[in-house]
Amino acid sequence: MKVLQADDVGARSGRAGGGGARAVEREPTADIGRLLVSCPDGPGIVASITAFLHTRGANIIQSDQYSTDPLGGRFFLRVVFHLSGLAERLDALEREFGGEVAGRLGLTFQLRTASVPKRVALFVSRFDHCLLDLLWRWERDELPIDVVQVVSNHLDLADAVAGFGVPYAHIPVTKDTKAEAEAEQLELLAGRVDFIVLARYMQILTKGFLDELGVPAINIHHSFLPAFAGAGPYERAKTRGVKLVGATAHYVTEDLDEGPIIDQDVARISHRDDVTDITRLGADVERTVLSRAVAWHAEDRVLLNGNTTVVFG
Repeated sequence: MKVLQADDVGARSGRAGGGGARAVEREPTADIGRLLVSCPDGPGIVASITAFLHTRGANIIQSDQYSTDPLGGRFFLRVVFHLSGLAERLDALEREFGGEVAGRLGLTFQLRTASVPKRVALFVSRFDHCLLDLLWRWERDELPIDVVQVVSNHLDLADAVAGFGVPYAHIPVTKDTKAEAEAEQLELLAGRVDFIVLARYMQILTKGFLDELGVPAINIHHSFLPAFAGAGPYERAKTRGVKLVGATAHYVTEDLDEGPIIDQDVARISHRDDVTDITRLGADVERTVLSRAVAWHAEDRVLLNGNTTVVFG
């Protein structure tokens, strides 16, 4: 493995690797919290949660909920609230909520402060459109994340990444060295990331890697699957006269391209579009879908429900 810092490949001055100086200051979020809840549905859930927050002096500023079935279904809730001194009170708040509300109602919950952006590593091979779009949006504070690392099995994009001040780790992968490469990746990322994004990383992540990684992974791919799996999907789509090109962003599981879907979108194409046009339109959709999925995950808008998701907009 070789990790290239920004200065190794001619980065702009004034930028530090792995989340250095930013172009635009973030909005103040020090006292904004997010509470995510899932549990068997039943009466009194919302009342108990809002009463708990009220007794602590919290002001609820947004609340979204969904039930798969009011009779025996599963209930999902996302609450955004303001509470003075939240950062200092977060641990105690989490303990108290677990003891007073979650245990009694059988809730699974997550309680976070919005002031700490999620740390992310971007994985990429040779296609640059999704990677550079995410870095561009991050640099302009359009994504509430902190990009701490880029990982690639090729050196092609090292120069492009350097300008963003993010370390670039080149870890080649072959069939014979996959286990060693994944071990290097895990060592590199241990304790440093809250999730990873496969921004057109053309390698399959093994179950062992995902288990040891211990954080979510988000993938993007074209939506011609399963009809046009493998190489040359746009060429084959053209020969079949396909009228839609799309993209799917989903969580990565051990089942290839079958993880819970976060977002999808499509663009119309016609007989007048050649393979170059279709490929360009497909890349545009991939960029949009992946950036939305990353933002929604980073803003705690996605809750898992088995092999599907509840996404609060």
